[in-house]
Amino acid sequence: MRYLTDRKRAEGKGASGTGTEHFWHMKVSGVGLAIIVPTFLVLFGRALGGTRQEVTEAFAHPFLAILTGLVLFVGLRHFQNGAQTMIEDYSKGTTRRALIIAVTALCYGLTATGLFALAKIAL
Repeated sequence: MRYLTDRKRAEGKGASGTGTEHFWHMKVSGVGLAIIVPTFLVLFGRALGGTRQEVTEAFAHPFLAILTGLVLFVGLRHFQNGAQTMIEDYSKGTTRRALIIAVTALCYGLTATGLFALAKIAL
């Protein structure tokens, strides 16, 4: 027989069972994006408007390639968790599951496509 109070069973769970994890992930990824996105925009802006050769040379530099990969991965994971939180708040049942699966597939697909394109440019 379990002697847990209602409070003990509910601690750390949040409304969806993973509320604390989502909260911390959103905070950490938000701070990370606040640091890396301005740097990415400055470096990307320098390559913007150049010839194909100049853009390829810019993205072949390891720092810009890694920074672009991080922006893609962290940004899309941040979007996925935010969209999942919104879906959990405003939908229910089978619709909720279908939307979460769709958003997850979209984010992983965009991440894979972006990293593949980056690898083709950088190599």
